Amino acid sequence: MAAFAALWESLLPIGRDPVTGGYHRIAWSEPELRCRAWFTHEAERRDLTVERDGNGNLFAWWVEGRGQAVLTGSHFDSVPGGGAFDGPLGIVSAFAALDLLRAEGYRPAHPIGIAAFAEEEGSRFGISCLGSRLLSGEIDPDRARVLADAEGVTFAEAVTADLGPGALDAFRIGRDDALLGRIGCFVELHVEQGRALDVPVGVAGAIWPHGRWRLDFAGRGDHAGSTRLEDRHDPMQPFGHAVIAAREAAERHGARATIGRVNTVPGGTNVIASHVTAWLDARGPGDEVVRATVAEIRERVSLAAAFHGVEFGLTPESYTPLVDFDPDLRKRMLAALGGVPVLPTAAGHDAGILAARLPTAMLFVRNPTGVSHAPEEHVTEEDCMAGVAALAAVLRDLAGA
Repeated sequence: MAAFAALWESLLPIGRDPVTGGYHRIAWSEPELRCRAWFTHEAERRDLTVERDGNGNLFAWWVEGRGQAVLTGSHFDSVPGGGAFDGPLGIVSAFAALDLLRAEGYRPAHPIGIAAFAEEEGSRFGISCLGSRLLSGEIDPDRARVLADAEGVTFAEAVTADLGPGALDAFRIGRDDALLGRIGCFVELHVEQGRALDVPVGVAGAIWPHGRWRLDFAGRGDHAGSTRLEDRHDPMQPFGHAVIAAREAAERHGARATIGRVNTVPGGTNVIASHVTAWLDARGPGDEVVRATVAEIRERVSLAAAFHGVEFGLTPESYTPLVDFDPDLRKRMLAALGGVPVLPTAAGHDAGILAARLPTAMLFVRNPTGVSHAPEEHVTEEDCMAGVAALAAVLRDLAGA
């Protein structure tokens, strides 16, 4: 298992903030591009065939055996200031698992692939799991092409930036049936992002339905000192109501609702804002729970906006319904692992998106802090090794001998 430690240490410094310890690996940023180069280097060291699809997803193939491939992997991109393990753990573990299988002299009957999916967190272009959504046809490619980041760079421009002149017009973004047809199943290893796992490794049962909504508040900009309170149309007032309404509605419906990102215009300290844009993340154990939670938030914030003379709009940006992972694949994995716990998750993953097109499953590795999307996210070295061993056992079984 020394191979895992060496791989992990070689990737660990990329994108890490030396002050906070958090990671900034936004899709197609310099740190994330370095991770992609690391992926290609490690694949070529192992004589794996590297491909990049039209959506910016990377694949490394152990082309041995015949028929449909067993795919594993995860993503490199992070949320701003995220943890080290969310995403990269699944990719590093995949390379280490292949090393372990090869050291045993294992020869697969089916090809094995490692994937690095693009823009899983949605931190740059706003849509989570964008690479896997495009690959599987879960989002309109024309919509994805024009998604823009804070600097106005579109997704299509980011994907094609390193391909040379003319690439933007010629490059194909969208569902790839030929690639999907080569994949028999996908198994994603991921750090567990809560406190539900009390043993080193578990298997996912389902992913809660979850979505993102944009909240727009249009008021009137004015002077913070000279404008009387009764004369204001301050969009920050209903925005404040939205933050409280999200928490209270989630508590009432047994859901989880978060407003963690907000932009104000013009953003001055002594200025009443003219416009506020915020994003709501809502998820729950069932679709009806999420719908009821968002409906209550909409109603309460609409009333607050009207009271303050502010225009309010709530726009859905992405939604993923309840995902039940393939029961036959899960049963086979449990048999290969000798019995480990099965647990649901409220976090979204590429495996959840691909589940609409092919059998998918997930392995979770214990996170003793229970913290994720923050520097305190952690996995012990022993549990990392247990994850590699579990993934190798699953690949050994699924790819045949």
